[in-house]
Amino acid sequence: MSGPPTTWGPIGEMRMAKLDDASFHMGADDFPDDVPEENGATHIGMFITWAIRKGLFASPDASQEAVEAVRTGEVSGREFVLEQYYGRLLSEFFSSAGAAFATQHYEPYLADFGRLLGKGLKSEYHVEDSQANYEVVAKILDQRWEEFQRAGGAQ
Repeated sequence: MSGPPTTWGPIGEMRMAKLDDASFHMGADDFPDDVPEENGATHIGMFITWAIRKGLFASPDASQEAVEAVRTGEVSGREFVLEQYYGRLLSEFFSSAGAAFATQHYEPYLADFGRLLGKGLKSEYHVEDSQANYEVVAKILDQRWEEFQRAGGAQ
């Protein structure tokens, strides 16, 4: 479920990192036949939900109504990222502190997601997009965020 961040942009401009893309997962040879394609975005959606609820999401491209729907739980982060960003997760979607955190901690988050939620399932793509599962990964992300702040990463 992981891959190296891709960066692009003209020389001298801030580069954005592509942290993840659901199409990488949906189109992978190992994507299971017995789950819907949107399950390739479940892990991305949970990360973006956490960022929205922490106030670290700062993309001007998403409507405030859509962001608020994720914040309140009316819409899942998976639905949001698929509808608003075609399943992509870019560092530019976050505040500067959020982008720094995401760039450093997204890969470890993926490992946590698999370890905590994928255990006993056929694959990590079988993880249900539920509030209960979100709460499990949010707790770990909160711990990583606190450590990141203590280390001066949110300045």
